[in-house]
Amino acid sequence: MSFMKKILNNRHPYMFIAPSLILLILFSIIPITIAFFISFTNLDLKGLVDFSSVSFIGLENYKALLTDDRFIKAIFNTVFYVLIGVPLVVILSLSIALLLNYGTSKLFTFFRSVYYMPSITNIVAIAVIWGFLYNTEYGLINYILSFLSVDNIPWLNEPTLAKISLIIVAVWKSLGLNMIIFLAALQGIPKDYYEAAEIDGANGFQKMLYITLPLLRFATFFVTVTTLIGWIQFFEEPFVMTQGGPLDGTLSIALFIYQEGFQFNEFGYAAAGSFILFIIIIIATLIQFKLRKSDTEY
Repeated sequence: MSFMKKILNNRHPYMFIAPSLILLILFSIIPITIAFFISFTNLDLKGLVDFSSVSFIGLENYKALLTDDRFIKAIFNTVFYVLIGVPLVVILSLSIALLLNYGTSKLFTFFRSVYYMPSITNIVAIAVIWGFLYNTEYGLINYILSFLSVDNIPWLNEPTLAKISLIIVAVWKSLGLNMIIFLAALQGIPKDYYEAAEIDGANGFQKMLYITLPLLRFATFFVTVTTLIGWIQFFEEPFVMTQGGPLDGTLSIALFIYQEGFQFNEFGYAAAGSFILFIIIIIATLIQFKLRKSDTEY
């Protein structure tokens, strides 16, 4: 009773968080819980009509996934995306932010907008346009390369090259948002540190190495974790541009789950795949936190 009194006496904070909490429970926690139980059943399209046909099968979906050649291939493809895409996004967005941070003219402001625009553009529209650019026979990229006597390149028709082509699109799209995060962190660094370093005779490279990069540690960590999570869930580009082909060469884990659930109507199987993906994301995030060194106080 005293617990309820305490809540009633301090009800105002709970009233403020109640709408967000209700939405979180209704649209996240409850669906996740239902999906977790579904992953242990053989629920399919027939089961949605007749629940009596749904049976509990334990870990069979998970066992089947671990021996499913398409799922294993999707894992390797996703690892390929992550290992190439994440470092590229972090390094390029940081480099662009550093370059733009040193400029104060309107030209640099214009380029900030240019780099940021892809981040707010619809990904489906971007994927469709890049699909035309990558067209082997009529694409603009091959047309330009033809002036250099380069034969038509099958950008989306060869498994490894198709993965690289999708990575280029995804990196180009994600640079803007991460660049803004790095720019905000750069502009939050006190100028006193640079002035003190100049008095001590430090050059530009030394200031960047011993002041700028250490003070960007938290921003870099944040960008790395969010980018890593995004690339593990890589979906839109292969879904729109290649549908996982050729020969499942661009199939990601997220696309595999979508196909199993919404194309093949194997809801239990897809739910099991989604929880394996969830576990992978949790493990990758925990590793990032483990590798992160404690922040240095300045």
